Amino acid sequence: MNRPLDLGTTGEFRRPRRLDVLIPTRNRPAELSVTLAGLAAQVEVPDFGVVVSDQSDDDPAYAHPAAATMVRALRQRGHPVLLTRRLPRRGLAEHRAYLLGRSVARYVLCLDDDVWLEPGTLGRLVTAIGELGCGFVGNAVHGLSYVDDVRPETHGHYEEWDGPVVPEVVRPDTPQWHRSAIHPAANLLHIQQKLALPSGAWRAYKVSWIGGCVLYDRASLVDAGGFDFWRRVPANHQGEDVAAQLAVLARYGGAGVLPSGAYHLESPTTVTDRAVEAWEVAAADTPQPA
Repeated sequence: MNRPLDLGTTGEFRRPRRLDVLIPTRNRPAELSVTLAGLAAQVEVPDFGVVVSDQSDDDPAYAHPAAATMVRALRQRGHPVLLTRRLPRRGLAEHRAYLLGRSVARYVLCLDDDVWLEPGTLGRLVTAIGELGCGFVGNAVHGLSYVDDVRPETHGHYEEWDGPVVPEVVRPDTPQWHRSAIHPAANLLHIQQKLALPSGAWRAYKVSWIGGCVLYDRASLVDAGGFDFWRRVPANHQGEDVAAQLAVLARYGGAGVLPSGAYHLESPTTVTDRAVEAWEVAAADTPQPA
């Protein structure tokens, strides 16, 4: 039988580090266990911390024995883990804003609770953001059930950065918006396979936004407003990650990174009421840079 799990405290956790991983979760003990297991296998970044914030209807997902074991494994490997609950629910953006407030690390990885990272992923992302010097980098997630569903018409939206990553204003009325077509299903995996990059190599490509696994320079994210727009949107929204990334793109630039080591677990969503697009509200209320 599992013994009681030490939740940790914000005061002890909130220390300067190179990287913290921020995971919001709700009603997903199995998926959270897999996500934490992926993190426990990352070795290239020895000093990262993990914050899990739970909004489950009943017991928190991290209390499940499998998830609790992965928490203990992370701590055993030297990674501080903070376990919190954030109730009542006020929407996705507020949950992410709360998580961001638990960290003072240089970089923060916003990682969804249904994403497994293959070994080496964190190291590649940290290397990429350090070399590119932009506001965020990310790994779009692969949906392996679509591996035989090849959609070549989407591949033309893939465009690598040739030179420094620069700020971009991306909106639905711009051609850049359609870059997101390469991220659903297994489209990015098929592009990745065609590139056949040698071991250790990576490429930065242009994005409109990335879902599931995004590494921010924390100072850039905070300067762009973070997720503070949660006060201006109703709780039943989606697209909070899009809103934050559009703001960071416009000020500091951002990039996708190939190869992607992020895999979507393809579980049913736990957010069923998504009537409002948060990025539409945030974009309308935010002055655009000159």
